[in-house]
Amino acid sequence: MSSLSVSTGPLAQAHASAAGTEPRPSGSARRKVLLGRRLAACLCLFGLSITTAAAQDDVKLRVRAVHDLAKGGAGNLPKLEDYLGDPAIDVRIEAVKAIVDIGTTRSIDALVKAVADVDPEVQIRATDGLVNFYLPGYIKTGMTASIRRAGSAIMSHFTDTNDQIVDPFVTVRPEIITALGKVARDGDSKDSRANAARAIGILRGKAAIPDLVAALHSREDEILYESLVAIQKIRDPAAGPQITFLLHDLNPKIQSAVVETLGLVQDRSSIPQIREILDRTKDNRVRRSALTSLAMMPTAETHRVFLAYLNDKDDNMRAAAAEGLARARDANDTVTVTKAYEAETKTKAKLGYAFALVAMGRRESTTNSPLYYLITQLEGRGYRDVAQAYLIELARDPETRKAIYIYLQPGNTTKEQKIGLARVLGTSGDRDTVPYLETLSHDTDSEVAAEGLRALRNLRARL
Repeated sequence: MSSLSVSTGPLAQAHASAAGTEPRPSGSARRKVLLGRRLAACLCLFGLSITTAAAQDDVKLRVRAVHDLAKGGAGNLPKLEDYLGDPAIDVRIEAVKAIVDIGTTRSIDALVKAVADVDPEVQIRATDGLVNFYLPGYIKTGMTASIRRAGSAIMSHFTDTNDQIVDPFVTVRPEIITALGKVARDGDSKDSRANAARAIGILRGKAAIPDLVAALHSREDEILYESLVAIQKIRDPAAGPQITFLLHDLNPKIQSAVVETLGLVQDRSSIPQIREILDRTKDNRVRRSALTSLAMMPTAETHRVFLAYLNDKDDNMRAAAAEGLARARDANDTVTVTKAYEAETKTKAKLGYAFALVAMGRRESTTNSPLYYLITQLEGRGYRDVAQAYLIELARDPETRKAIYIYLQPGNTTKEQKIGLARVLGTSGDRDTVPYLETLSHDTDSEVAAEGLRALRNLRARL
């Protein structure tokens, strides 16, 4: 019977070697082996930490190089652009920031390249940089202004207002719209996609409408909302039938935006669905949007709807009803609207009634007239935009423009009114408007003069 003990003597070692196996080491030998292994592991970890530290130092050196190049201005743009391909995100971010700060025409190609980056922050910063080129100062109010990074994740938020848009005379390079469209459709994060959609709207990127429509199939509300607002700004009628599938979205904010968009692009095929929403919705925001949308494309069938809401308890609904009657231009409604105008105490609804009455032919320039009321509201911040929008629409009529010109005579208007009317006439004027805007462009007040010149450029871009 063989022994269960294991010998470690020379004879046993020789037998083990001949048998092709190694004898089990003694306790002290095992401790030496373990100690050796631990020492090797420590040396390995020490080597890795040295390598990591070296890599981090190398990234810092490249970031510093980017900062140094940025000090050299536009002449260093080609070298800065090379850093857009750097494997380190921190380096690419600093390169984009530097290129945006330089902000010359030569920066555009580099920013278009950066928009295609795989990192959301790089995409967002490049997107805002492109908008900033055409809308100076945007970089301080766009998503870039609030962006924060936590590891690989980014945190940011949009400003509440989304009413910015480039002037009509501004021509945006087509490759920019193409690049932004790709991000809106297939960007690497919901934030970068929503931000690209907002940028398309600001830049009036009509060529990206197919990308915006594709983005509407996203499950992210922010992407949906920004894409819809962009379509509102571009106002391409062809987009209407492609967005009706969202009419019954469960989010009131999205449903409201869809309804408003259909009105702005004049999609008359959606009128029956919008009327149904108006009758059934319990959400006040959606309700207001539905009536406002119908008011943008009035029909004989919706005329009685506007009359019915003319005395609604909600002043927003009364204003929307008045808008519908304004665009219907039925002289038989003048007496009814006049009574409502004279009795109204809420500014929003009173502005709607004034808009309707001027559209129906009330163009007198007395201090109690509807046109005078609209113009006086260009003074206050609260309803300036509403009054301006109404006047822009009314000024498309030559007779109404003539009535507006009276207010541009010396001493008839304030500084704020001049600025507002310059914007109105720059948008809706015609050749007969040119002399009035030329006069405003030479006004003694520098702000009025600047707005007059801007309006003149917008007008001449259309003529």
